[in-house]
This record gives sequence, C-alpha cells and structure tokens, in this order.
Amino acid sequence: MDESTHQQLVFEANRKSVSAAYLLWFFIGFLGAHRFYAGRKGSGFAQLALLLIPFLGWAILAGWWIADLFLIPGIIREENMKTIEEIAGPRRPAERLDKPQSPADRKRAEMLEDLRQTGYSRQGFGSRRPDY
Repeated sequence: MDESTHQQLVFEANRKSVSAAYLLWFFIGFLGAHRFYAGRKGSGFAQLALLLIPFLGWAILAGWWIADLFLIPGIIREENMKTIEEIAGPRRPAERLDKPQSPADRKRAEMLEDLRQTGYSRQGFGSRRPDY
C-alpha cells in the first residue's frame, strides 16, 4: 500500500461527520456533546457549566445552542483539516510553476513583491491601503 492510500485510510478512520454532530446537537446539545465530538473540549465544558446556572445560564445556553446550528459545519471542517494536517505532516512551500526565466522577469517579480509588502494595492499604482 502506498503512502497516499494509507493517509486516505487513516483520514477516513478519523474524520468527523457533520450529520453525527447534528444528531448530537439535536438530542444532547445542551450538554455540549457536539462540541466534545468536534474536539472543542473547552467550549463543551463551558456549555456544561452554563447548564448548572439556572435561568441566566440556560438562556445563554439556548442562544449558543441555536448559534451552533449554523456553526457546526465550519467547526467540523476545521477539525477535519486539523486531522489532514496531522496525517500529512508539516506542509512544504509549493514550488512555483511560474518561475521567472529572464533577469527582467526576476526583477519584475521582486518589484511586485516589494509593492505587496509596502502596502500598494492592485487597484491603482498610487493608492495605498489604509493602515488601521
């Protein structure tokens, strides 16, 4: 088995499911189960703690529970991306396919990089991005 196939199998064995997270959210979301499933232990414990505070905690937890309805896909996507990065190891910078060929191309690439670093935008040569 080659390395790529092995990595795919490891990912499939460890990936998180959005539908499983929604089932946990719907049935026992007030306990933070979907957050624990997604690897968010800190916010899972926070939801458990809010459950212990009558009325105010429950109101906050209800709002958080509704917000999680929309947040779950992104949370699961992030967790799956972390799994991919753990499996694949640290990323190496990709080789640029459009390497400058001539000295003029290299100079142009250097000038463009200098402009990007100094804050000039693509819209206009003389316009500067505001420094906030």
